[in-house]
Amino acid sequence: MKEGGRKQSAMSPCAACKLLRRRCAKDCVFAPYFPADEPYKFGSVHKVFGASNVNKMLQELPEYQRLDAVSSMVYEANARVKDPVYGCVGAISSLQQQVDMLQTQLALAQAEVVHMRMRQFSGSSNQQHQSVPHAGSNSSSENLYQSSRVLSSQTKSLFAMDLVVDQANMGHSLWSC
Repeated sequence: MKEGGRKQSAMSPCAACKLLRRRCAKDCVFAPYFPADEPYKFGSVHKVFGASNVNKMLQELPEYQRLDAVSSMVYEANARVKDPVYGCVGAISSLQQQVDMLQTQLALAQAEVVHMRMRQFSGSSNQQHQSVPHAGSNSSSENLYQSSRVLSSQTKSLFAMDLVVDQANMGHSLWSC
């Protein structure tokens, strides 16, 4: 007969009770969220928050919110183990800086595309003007072409910027140890 995912006759202690070296009761608040086959989850949570505090937090919450609370605690605990000062705020800040940098690079790339299209347009426009005689030599398309040439001679490629990524932490999820 199974109850709560565990056999009644031979109860295997949950990861929390195993780490705390105590008997796992049938109504253990930790058992549904810290299974015996994932001891690292409770290990990091216990290290950061303490078993007593986790127990209090879980008991104060309605059951339907406990799984989300445990997921948040595991995330924060793993972030605190990796970065004791800033925790998940440090990870979020680092990601925000990467987003800002990538948005800047995207804006620069879009500006370069517009610049290249203007050069292409002014080049084709200049060829049309050579075949059609015009009265004034200072037409607006010729001015556009001249300013585009000056700008292109002064501007280096914007794609020369290197993408800075913290490769040491790439691929490491904070959800697991």
